[in-house]
Amino acid sequence: MNHQMPQANPPPGRLARPWLKHYPAGVPAELNVCAYPSLVALIEDSFRRFHSLPAYKYMGRAISFAQVDQQSCAFAAYLQSLGIAKGDRVAVMLPNVPQYPVAVAAILRIGAVVVNVNPLYTPRELEHQLKDAGAKAIVLLDNFACTLQQVRAALPQLEHIVLTGLGDALGFARSLLVNWVVRHVKKLVPPYQLPGAVRFNAALAAGRTQALAPVVVGPDDIAVLQYTGGTTGVSKGAVLLHRHLVANVLQSEAWYRPALRSVPRHEQIHTACALPIYHIFGFSSNMLLSLRTGGCNILIVNPRDLPALFKDLARERVHSFPAVNTLFQAMARHPEFSSVDWRHLKISIGGGMAVQSATAQLWLEKTGCPIVEGYGLSETSPSVTCNPVDSPAYSGNIGLPLPATDVVLLDDDGREVPPGQPGEIAIRGPQVMAGYWQRPDETARAMTADGYFRTGDIGTVDDRGYFRIVDRKKDMILVSGFNVYPSEVEEVVAQLTGVAECAAIGLADEKAGEAVKLVIVRRDAQLTEAQVRAHCEMHLAGYKRPRVVEFRGELPKSNVGKVLRRLLREPPPPAPQQQQQQQQP
Repeated sequence: MNHQMPQANPPPGRLARPWLKHYPAGVPAELNVCAYPSLVALIEDSFRRFHSLPAYKYMGRAISFAQVDQQSCAFAAYLQSLGIAKGDRVAVMLPNVPQYPVAVAAILRIGAVVVNVNPLYTPRELEHQLKDAGAKAIVLLDNFACTLQQVRAALPQLEHIVLTGLGDALGFARSLLVNWVVRHVKKLVPPYQLPGAVRFNAALAAGRTQALAPVVVGPDDIAVLQYTGGTTGVSKGAVLLHRHLVANVLQSEAWYRPALRSVPRHEQIHTACALPIYHIFGFSSNMLLSLRTGGCNILIVNPRDLPALFKDLARERVHSFPAVNTLFQAMARHPEFSSVDWRHLKISIGGGMAVQSATAQLWLEKTGCPIVEGYGLSETSPSVTCNPVDSPAYSGNIGLPLPATDVVLLDDDGREVPPGQPGEIAIRGPQVMAGYWQRPDETARAMTADGYFRTGDIGTVDDRGYFRIVDRKKDMILVSGFNVYPSEVEEVVAQLTGVAECAAIGLADEKAGEAVKLVIVRRDAQLTEAQVRAHCEMHLAGYKRPRVVEFRGELPKSNVGKVLRRLLREPPPPAPQQQQQQQQP
């Protein structure tokens, strides 16, 4: 794998970068993305500059930058005592708890590689990722220990297990209470047996008695293996070097700055951290960016528990809120939404999936802060494009390329498409991954000869340089030779007041090759198929109209809220009562 250090600024792209003329005032076209030699240097600089400020707020308790610094040093020393060395992979299987940033900083400080793991993985998915990464150690929450137990015997390379509980960062007495409630009252910790596992707080105590040996970490060292969602084929690890993540943090910081100028200088920026920080969107937009800027993250363990989410946010002034369409929508329609003082909100960043105009309009009406949509991928650390954060309203596109980033649209042969035509989005910039972990063939297929990463997303660009996603290339539906993009159908149907959510997929059809199937979650139980079809007839050409309309109680989604279209091609699950009957002996 080629890890050669690039120039501070990327070479000229295939385009003349028309978007630069439309950058917000003060946002530079280029950046010194080599300002820090590694993430470790960036993190330690922030620990020094902001040591007295709160870095996280969790269950009503503030955790300072100094505390994260001290605890991560102790945990790093403990990992070194186990024999974890530079280049070793350490898996982190945690939700949004303070132990997560402590573990990540510790792993990076000793030159090891963070392997982010979705805590909701099945045993099969967990086994694949730990084997593929060659993880030597794992830090995980008690709640998911039974998953690891089921595949422990198949992972001989996994030598060390560190377990923690939801309350472990809250002090001794409160920690005991929270962990007891989680285990015995809420019964969120299934029984497990993992002989030899060490408790997180015991590891910290042991590490405090040991000296941390310094490790030189450079820009070309691997920082993170960020596994792709695995919605198609085998999940692959995107190799993100220290320089990739440093570059993207600096790019995002520069892009966000115009919206934050109105915040008083003495006021610390508070960001709602409802995105899972093991996902690349939350990892960068919440954890790393706030580390760089001295901001504070309000950690939300379970964003689906909306009453608890509103309780946490009601305590704080919220300045920034990165989220996905499904969360924006669910929150804006919740009766407790007004319990939060939204007057201080300056940035609402939408990503991970398309933001629907109806959701954006409702959010703007309720907060006065427009959703600014951006675009990124695990392979790009993640941010690639974003609308100007001082935009007065939702635009429906994914914005302009970030500083030092080139974006082009390609046809199947790798040629740039003519102006106005859709093409595959391809990206070159200092944030683009080094490749897929131990998959040179996959890496070669994803990269062009001149260094562009082919995303598999289909987009268009206007004369100002604003890009728009048409859809995933693999999700395009071919009806009698005509391209139907699911996002267009979904956008139209979502305008019906009785629709809560919807998704369009392709079905095999003898005559047309494929036909459109529409799956709807009702907001209004009285909504009928006839009403849906009448609406589609008004707004969609004949070949785009759904052949099949199906109503379901919910749409299957990934951990970050993205609709999993492949699961919609399977039969709908039985009703809860039927499931219960099937489980009875």
